[in-house]
Amino acid sequence: MKIRMMAAMLAASAALPISASATDLEVTHWWTSGGESAAVAELAKAFDATGNHWVDGAIAGSGGTARPIMISRITGGDPMGATQFNHGRQAEELVQAGLMRDLTDVATAEHWKDIIRPSSLLDSCTIDGKIYCAPVNIHSWQWLWLSNAAFKKAGIEVPKNWDEFVAAAPALEKAGIIPLAVGGQPWQATGAFDVLMVAVAGKDVFNKVFKDKDAEVAAGPEIAKVFKAADDARRMSKGSNVQDWNQATNLVITGKAGGQIMGDWAQGEFALAGQKAGSDYTCLPGLGVNEIISTGGDAFYFPLLKDEEKSKAQAVLAKTLLDPKTQVAFNLKKGSLPVRGDVDLAAANDCMKKGLDILAKGNVIEGTDQLLSADSQKQKEDLFSEFFANPSMTPEDAQKRFAAIIASAD
Repeated sequence: MKIRMMAAMLAASAALPISASATDLEVTHWWTSGGESAAVAELAKAFDATGNHWVDGAIAGSGGTARPIMISRITGGDPMGATQFNHGRQAEELVQAGLMRDLTDVATAEHWKDIIRPSSLLDSCTIDGKIYCAPVNIHSWQWLWLSNAAFKKAGIEVPKNWDEFVAAAPALEKAGIIPLAVGGQPWQATGAFDVLMVAVAGKDVFNKVFKDKDAEVAAGPEIAKVFKAADDARRMSKGSNVQDWNQATNLVITGKAGGQIMGDWAQGEFALAGQKAGSDYTCLPGLGVNEIISTGGDAFYFPLLKDEEKSKAQAVLAKTLLDPKTQVAFNLKKGSLPVRGDVDLAAANDCMKKGLDILAKGNVIEGTDQLLSADSQKQKEDLFSEFFANPSMTPEDAQKRFAAIIASAD
């Protein structure tokens, strides 16, 4: 198998100590929206300040498009210096094949186990006791973003929770406003469903389904309520007619849509548009029902390289990503929360402060990327992409397929 052949070829490469020598290092990622680009520029600036040079390898199209390209390069013998993946199991097979660098030496020297919070983030980077990635942020899906201007135009109050939002849909539609913006990328629909599960069915049910892989619960009455809410979301999103997530966010920013279920990375787009939390837009963590943060997000993995200088630069980058100043600068632009529990975020906006407060209280769940394999996630995406695109698929039929996915999930 090609992946094992590559592992054998690269097995001689080893983790090397940090060096100050200047080196170009290609870093691949899928951060290409305006807000994301502003955030990734902070990482590049911090790495360049070490005397090395960040060679930007942005891949448009979000993770679903970028990940296969990244994996193909690594398995095909053309590895980049570092690459973004989400927290969780997306690089699991690459690590098991021996293609990814062990960062345990850097993590130990920098005391990552003492500073990274919650500990589940570093756990997601750990395979067989070794650390293979550097977490850079906590991104939570559990948000409903609302356009204050849209509700003012419709002559109604800004909703305080999901039920009020659903009830407001007719007034929004009468005013020519799409109630809920959902883009056409499959991960957007499946992410919205996961958020609805926590809001409607609660944390315990979420964990029974995705952590325990309980197919009986997935087929039961609590999840039936979630599919009813997803059916409402499908109906409310009719007319979105956009593909990318940031295009859907822009519908909210411009008041063409009332709201969007999207992760806190949407904040970067609001900030870039000069909008202020509280006055221009409203954020409802947990859809205003269950205020919970999912500890998903992004981490950087480092393929094994034969070039000694690039290997040294990898260690410098890993250290730089977790530097307190880098954490603050990057996450303020990205709209995410830092993975360090010891940094000053006095400049955070109202929505980010809400997230920090929820995180401090320990009201957290792991993201589905941490709980399900990439294959199971893909099956989910296929299901919910079809569900949102095909009104003739009933919630009952969709739930049966969902329960079957959970029954076979790994």
